[in-house]
Amino acid sequence: MTGRRLRIALALTLAATASGAALAADSYTLDPAHTALTFKVSHLGLSWTHGRFKDVTGAFAIDASDPSACRFEFEAKTESLDTDNAKRDEHLHGPDFFNAKQFPAIRFKSTSVKVVQGGFEVTGELTLHGVTKPVATTLMGGNTAEFPKGVHRTGYSAEFQIKRSEFGMDKMVGPIGDDVFVSLSFEGTR
Repeated sequence: MTGRRLRIALALTLAATASGAALAADSYTLDPAHTALTFKVSHLGLSWTHGRFKDVTGAFAIDASDPSACRFEFEAKTESLDTDNAKRDEHLHGPDFFNAKQFPAIRFKSTSVKVVQGGFEVTGELTLHGVTKPVATTLMGGNTAEFPKGVHRTGYSAEFQIKRSEFGMDKMVGPIGDDVFVSLSFEGTR
């Protein structure tokens, strides 16, 4: 084989390998009807205030042959925050807390994914209130289903904790807890 033919054969082999690797990942879009981003925070050390974000979007990719190639991205609209109390929600949307006009979205983008028993250990960048910080959590799940027929699904859930003051949300720390306990449960379709 001449040098030119060898280079062409090598280039074709590399291209086929690269395209095969790209095809190994299954891409999913979040199903909003089966996705929940909720939180709870202490009120006066007496009870918990619970809330949720009603508008959560995102996508993720699972690569069974190369877990380091998996990725997860989520976005929650801050204006969609709901604590089942209109007056409190109005205050939370305002400048004392989420400042939804200036910071209309909360975003997470994975930077590292590792396999653990029952799921993935995911590290990524969380952007909240204009501040980006690393966050790590374990996504548990990964079971699959076909529902309705022809629609392939998989899902995960996670729980983690952040300090709101580290994201510049430091108003009323004390009466309202600094530690925020977050739960995420989602299904994606491909």
